[in-house]
Amino acid sequence: MARSSTGFVTALTAGSLVVVGFLAYQASASAPADLAEKKEGSSPSASASKTPKKKTDPKALPAGSGKGERVVYALGEDRVWLVGAGNKTESTFRVTPGTVDPAPGSYAVTSRSGSVTGTDGVPIEHVVRFATTNGVAVGFSAAVNGSTAAPDPGKQTGGIRESRKDADEMWQFATIGAKVVVVK
Repeated sequence: MARSSTGFVTALTAGSLVVVGFLAYQASASAPADLAEKKEGSSPSASASKTPKKKTDPKALPAGSGKGERVVYALGEDRVWLVGAGNKTESTFRVTPGTVDPAPGSYAVTSRSGSVTGTDGVPIEHVVRFATTNGVAVGFSAAVNGSTAAPDPGKQTGGIRESRKDADEMWQFATIGAKVVVVK
């Protein structure tokens, strides 16, 4: 009886090793390409001190956003750039989009309001409108109370909220006729 249980344990152990080996192979095959093994002779501190690959600056002006003085609004990044003479970025900041986005393209500032009530019922200031999408006016503004909360998804609003400081910069920069470029 001892021989049959020894054979069973040996078979079970061998089967376990096969399963562990297979799982290790699968794990190594699905590892990211940049997760290379440490080279022979390198010290752990040398590997740890490697500088990571340089990432694109999230504040960098998007390629294909045009030339000249303009406001650039990146839908995917929820970011705005105020670009002055010589294609130089004067300011960049994050924004909170409304529920209605303008289509990518080139626009011009069509109207401005010092202070009004937004479509969400919030008092806003420094409103700079540049587009209309499905009958909804789209433009930049700041809530008087400083809020940049996301809008109610059940309401159609084209207000792109900025901080009050950023709205002041936009107000000075984007006068009637100023170019606004919307990119993805």
